[in-house]
Amino acid sequence: MQHKQKLWTKDFLMISLSNFLLFISFYLLMVTLAAYSIEKFHASQSEAGLASSIFVLGAVLVRPIAGKMISTIGKKKLLLIGLGLFFLFMLFYFPVNSLSLLLLVRFIHGFAFGIASTATGTIAVDTIPASRRGEGMGYFATSMNLAMAVGPFLGLWISQHFDYTMIFSVTTMMSVVAIVATVFLTVPKLEIIKDQATTKKRFQWSDYFEKSTLPIAILVAVFGFVYSSILSFLSSYAEEIHLVEAASFFFVMYAAFLLLSRPFTGKMFDLKGENRVIYPSLILFATGLLILSQAHHGIILLIAGALIGVGFGTFQSSAQTIAVNLAPSHRMGLATSTYFVFYDFGIAIGPFFLGFIIPMSGFRGMYIGMAAIALAGIALYYLVHGKKAAAFKKEQEAANNFQAEHL
Repeated sequence: MQHKQKLWTKDFLMISLSNFLLFISFYLLMVTLAAYSIEKFHASQSEAGLASSIFVLGAVLVRPIAGKMISTIGKKKLLLIGLGLFFLFMLFYFPVNSLSLLLLVRFIHGFAFGIASTATGTIAVDTIPASRRGEGMGYFATSMNLAMAVGPFLGLWISQHFDYTMIFSVTTMMSVVAIVATVFLTVPKLEIIKDQATTKKRFQWSDYFEKSTLPIAILVAVFGFVYSSILSFLSSYAEEIHLVEAASFFFVMYAAFLLLSRPFTGKMFDLKGENRVIYPSLILFATGLLILSQAHHGIILLIAGALIGVGFGTFQSSAQTIAVNLAPSHRMGLATSTYFVFYDFGIAIGPFFLGFIIPMSGFRGMYIGMAAIALAGIALYYLVHGKKAAAFKKEQEAANNFQAEHL
């Protein structure tokens, strides 16, 4: 009997820890910077929103460059550069004395985040055995999902009990720990492939985006758009329906049920193929959004959080696994950056467009609309990848049966 290759190695734990600290800092700052800019600089609501979202814009712009650089600089070195810049620009938050300067720091800080998170996603693939990639990427993605639950909680708790300087101190310490964890990483050196050298002569889109990843990345952008409705408007919706206290536990339910589902969904991805995981996850996501739109009691809101956690969280990690599986090994960095560029783009544009829809539809109408888009996304997944994946799985099973019969 063949033994399973080891997943929980020192390197996998170290890269997951670095990623967790990076994303917890991201979410911690995301939920507090708007209030900070209003309180300290008397910013308007739109300016306060920009203080949060301009960070994501910086990350989106730098990711394709980071994906290209990873093949020449090296994964570990790029991660250390990204984390070093992340730490450096954390220090700039302390002396900031104007809104315009804060926006500049946030924008450049987003650059550092984009570089570092592109590197962590690429290194994670290297630390996971190919036969357990679905399971491993699921657990790795949990570091982001847990950060999504812990970050906002920690940010709100610190802002209630301390001044904003404490928030910057905590995130600065987290960046230091992430750097230390990265130092102990062992990352295989990437061999330079001949076609990589030839693409440097002139500008080509293929230098910055991985073509094989584009179909699944476009789908991820659609679902990122849908998910932004929760990230940006859940608190306002909860206030309107008088469920603020329950809403504070929404992301805890999201993370808890996603974490409980990880051992099953990751293994099923590897054993049964992506379709057996993604179709149910998208149905759960759409169902969760529909339940969210009809919530009148706290328990209903929390049930929606649990379903959306398992649904969207599972889809997110599975789509990232598909993205890197489709790419040649020497272009996994570009595949990772391409995936996140489209995901971040969906997250970034969602609040802007939905802001025009909410006055006409209301929050409940918006979430019904998001559930409809999620359901339509099932058909879109079938067209961009599901059909191909089913055909490949059938061919693989036929080949295995033929081999078994002739042994």
